[in-house]
Amino acid sequence: MQKRLGKLFVILAALSQFAISQASPAPANPTPDPHSVPSLDGGLGPCTADFVITDTDNKPVYNAQVKVHIAYGFMNVRKLDLEVDTNADGKARFTGLPDRLKHGIYFRASEGDRSGEAFDDPSQTCQKQFAITLRKGGQPIE
Repeated sequence: MQKRLGKLFVILAALSQFAISQASPAPANPTPDPHSVPSLDGGLGPCTADFVITDTDNKPVYNAQVKVHIAYGFMNVRKLDLEVDTNADGKARFTGLPDRLKHGIYFRASEGDRSGEAFDDPSQTCQKQFAITLRKGGQPIE
């Protein structure tokens, strides 16, 4: 009986070693690229909005928050709030924005005590690029 248990143990040990040696190593966590453009998909349509957020010295603002509130549907009863932060180049992007709205869309950007905003009517310009300059004195956008 002990011989059988010993053989069984050896076989199980060999199988587990084989399984461990065949398993692929876990992928290393690569450092995220600080220049890849953060993007968020609203899933409401074909339109996009690309942003470059700068300060008053025309330098890109890292980690600025870009927010949008979209009211859509019958009597604008459906609502969607989206937020994306900028990369090291001050860039961010929204995709999947609706192309038909009764009213346009206000985009608000903020970082600390600086803020700025932009407006678009997606029925007129479905793929829009915005340059927003953040200025001091505004309230942070909530």
